[in-house]
Amino acid sequence: MLSALSVNNIVLIDRLDLTLEAGLSVLTGETGAGKSILLDALTLALGGRGDQTLVRKGCDSGQVIAVFRLPLEHGVRRLLRKNDVADEDELILRRVQFADGRTRALINDQPVSAALLREIGSLLVEIHGQHDERALVDSAIHRRLLDEFGGHMEVVEKVNGACLALKGAEEELAEQEKNIALARKEEEFARHVVEELSQLAPREGEEEQLALRRRHLMQLEKAADEVRDADEILSGPAAPASALATLLRRLQRKAGGEDDLFLPLIEGLDASLEALERTGETLETIKREMDFDPDELNEVEERLFALRGMARKHSVAPDALGGVLAHYQGALQDLQDGAAELERLKEARDMARRDYDEAATELSSRRSRAAEALETAVEAELPDLKLGAARFIVDRGEDTARVSPDGYDQISFHVQTNPGTRAGPMLKVASGGELSRFLLALKVVLAERGSAPVLIFDEIDTGVGGAVADAMGRRLARLAKQVQVLAVTHAPQVAARAKTHMLIEKQAVEAGAHMRTQVRELDQTERGEEIARMLAGAEVSEEARAAARRLISEVG
Repeated sequence: MLSALSVNNIVLIDRLDLTLEAGLSVLTGETGAGKSILLDALTLALGGRGDQTLVRKGCDSGQVIAVFRLPLEHGVRRLLRKNDVADEDELILRRVQFADGRTRALINDQPVSAALLREIGSLLVEIHGQHDERALVDSAIHRRLLDEFGGHMEVVEKVNGACLALKGAEEELAEQEKNIALARKEEEFARHVVEELSQLAPREGEEEQLALRRRHLMQLEKAADEVRDADEILSGPAAPASALATLLRRLQRKAGGEDDLFLPLIEGLDASLEALERTGETLETIKREMDFDPDELNEVEERLFALRGMARKHSVAPDALGGVLAHYQGALQDLQDGAAELERLKEARDMARRDYDEAATELSSRRSRAAEALETAVEAELPDLKLGAARFIVDRGEDTARVSPDGYDQISFHVQTNPGTRAGPMLKVASGGELSRFLLALKVVLAERGSAPVLIFDEIDTGVGGAVADAMGRRLARLAKQVQVLAVTHAPQVAARAKTHMLIEKQAVEAGAHMRTQVRELDQTERGEEIARMLAGAEVSEEARAAARRLISEVG
């Protein structure tokens, strides 16, 4: 409930502090006393649009504070925690309006956005009036009201979850289809690359090995003439080894004695022959190495050039060609696997659609039954409100192709004010007085299941009196047993049923100075006098006072 309201420097209100009670409270006063200012101030605290003209003349800013007491399980507390706002025993909404047009919003003294303040305010207070296009006349919330009345919010959540699952499955499927479409555009190129690189069969490190082999073969090719000359010298007819061997044998035959003159020469010749032998062996090794296939150099060069050319084509190093092959092989495998995944995602999408259709069908069926029950309940309230010939209609459109968190249905509350007339939306068909009575009847029916904890009715009794005003007063009192009700009224029949009666009036601050608006709670005597004024007008007679006392005693 709204337990306190504090208004500072808003239009004609310099300072106003109200303490409010549960049940039905009424606010009465002369026309122009400032009732609309008080509602504008409360609307500002609830997140309504700011307006610099609300700031009292001569002030830099104005401020409105609304204090609420809520059950621990109320949904607003969950919303506060979700937005990291302190959830305290009391909920304090504060809005500061600056004269330059800026506003500041706070919840429990913590700065918040105006959007969050507005969202929380809409869950705490509903304001209804003859020309109020929000609340119950707004078709955007009719579906929610019907669901709350029908008591099937768990099915609504089921549909919401199924819708999210379906949209998620559709997004996954669309993404996979996009990926496959892109892959198919590159499929031909990928197959060409795989075929080309598979034929080439590059190996890691091959390019370096081929370059070394090519360099070696080219060196051998250049050294061929020198090797032939060396072979001719060492192994040809004029080879020195034969002559040296003959000389060595001659010297060995002549050598003898302790002081042999030829011994150093023999040792030198022997060493020379051994050196020539080793040189010959080396030459033979070189000759064997040079005994290669003349086409090998061409083959090595062709392979090396092929690797390097392919590497340039793919802008990679030759050793990375294996990775390129693996990439495109993977792309082709992904395409193959992607087709199977696409089929799986289609099945998942179809299953999600079946789940959604099943939940939406169940919800639509429940809404149909709830719509009939709501029509019956509202129409039962209409005769006492002098709308006995009128009809209340829950207009329900069903589109089974529609995918929405709200299901198949479009819901709108329509009325038919007289037999034979065309039914239509409440705001378009009903007159001001009729609309207020339709809204009251609907709110009485919805109070237990689809209501904010605080309801404010702004002069919904305008233009009615007698039995109709009495019926409205009784229904407001019934509502006040379920929720807190604040009514701005001109009807004494309504005011007489209030638990708390507040009077709003203008006062002069000083002689000749600006006026200010004040609100005060009336005691029993003052209440009787105010109701007498409402009955009689400007001149309050004893008959009016007696009628006021009688009215209070009858409803009490």
